Amino acid sequence: MGHAMFYHLTRSSLEDTVPMLLGKTLQAGWRVLVRGTDAGRMDWLDEQLWLRPEDSFLPHGRAGGPHDADQPVLLTTGADLPDGVQYLMAIDGARITPGEVRQMERAAIVFDGNDATAVEAARAQWRALTGAGVKAQYWSEDSGRWQKKAEA
Repeated sequence: MGHAMFYHLTRSSLEDTVPMLLGKTLQAGWRVLVRGTDAGRMDWLDEQLWLRPEDSFLPHGRAGGPHDADQPVLLTTGADLPDGVQYLMAIDGARITPGEVRQMERAAIVFDGNDATAVEAARAQWRALTGAGVKAQYWSEDSGRWQKKAEA
């Protein structure tokens, strides 16, 4: 049974944090699904990942292509969980259900701490997941370093 990690961005940008988390996840040998809410934003993230330096390239693709099963990282706005996904990351207010977390090794909710709507959505997600008995950790970078601030 997996657990959920909440990452409250206050200093780093999404385009810096997501690749860092993906790199660690791929090092663990897990297949990843990154779920967003807006196709244009997922196109932007796809481009950001392609523009990374060659020595930090992260193999990935957009869900819905002919080679989805071969992609270590899939970007999507859909709700489906492809076979073999072990890490589910939600960005931009995308939702993760308690059942999905339980199917994963780990789930992550990454949210912009400078956006009041995103903060409230993350709080609601925390309440929904922990209320359903899902283990969760809340991480913040307020001090300039990632620190665990809460656990349930």
